[in-house]
Amino acid sequence: MTCPDSDDLKIFCGRASRELCERICNHLGLPIGQGHTHMFPDGEIIVKLEEDVRGRDCFIIQSTYHPVNAHLMELLIYIDCLRRASARRITAVLPYFGYARQDRKDEGRTPITAKLVANLISTAGADRVLAMDMHAEQIQGFFDIPVDHLHAAPVIVEHLLSIRDEWGKMTLVSPDVGNVKVANKYASWLGGDLAIIDKRRKSGTEVESTHIIGDVKDSTVMMVDDMISTGGTMCEAAKLVMEYGAKQVIAACTHPVLVGLALERLAESPIRKVITTDTIPTKPRCKPLESKLVELSVAGLLGEAIHRIHHHKSVSILFQFNGDGKRPYDKQ
Repeated sequence: MTCPDSDDLKIFCGRASRELCERICNHLGLPIGQGHTHMFPDGEIIVKLEEDVRGRDCFIIQSTYHPVNAHLMELLIYIDCLRRASARRITAVLPYFGYARQDRKDEGRTPITAKLVANLISTAGADRVLAMDMHAEQIQGFFDIPVDHLHAAPVIVEHLLSIRDEWGKMTLVSPDVGNVKVANKYASWLGGDLAIIDKRRKSGTEVESTHIIGDVKDSTVMMVDDMISTGGTMCEAAKLVMEYGAKQVIAACTHPVLVGLALERLAESPIRKVITTDTIPTKPRCKPLESKLVELSVAGLLGEAIHRIHHHKSVSILFQFNGDGKRPYDKQ
């Protein structure tokens, strides 16, 4: 794809998403915008644009994974820099939106940090947000600017269908009750059964999976979630389904957060493959998981969204997916 008015469209990236930005720009046939982030000896960040953005449509791509605060601050400074350089419109592209799990008060005297971050992005000067698989759909409502919320399902399902014949009988297992809706969709798309695991969380890093609702015996078990963080939920669920007679376990997620003991847990677990996307870079930090890891790219999906936003076209086609293994934008 090439953009005929590439002089009007500028795509910049923070340090967190360089590889993904390169893939998006390759998809669009555009160069990456010339801008650099530097850090002073005391830890302060400064962003410097090396080209004119006055009156242009600018996109800044930055995931806010670990170190979350540093990446978030860089995003805010980049937005402010573009605003003060007189960009016509600024879109914050968040392949991974940090703080998304702090989306409600689940006990007294706690913040709703996802709303705070949404306010910060708006206040910095963003005109709209493009995000991928935020932890909860309602986070879109935390922003007072337009939000386009994409899902990685078309990319993941396209890959899964390409290897579907290798699995035989398949069961989609929800590793917790909150993920049942997603698992049910994947079961419909991939032609599998559905099972649910009863999970009890002991702490922020420790979970206990007790029993299964449904039958996984002699099945290839597929577990899909929006992210894998510490790996505790997925690994405990994998052990449980193997005890109940599953043939093999495959895990998939959009965001490979993979913190703490996640890499070690997944490497030692009975999970055969971990399928994820490039919303968060996996190399070189995921080397212990290299033999199990399959990384898919969402660059085409994000690139198509950027193209449509820039040309004032509907983005809704990108939300329409019926599980046929084709990217939504390939249908037009």
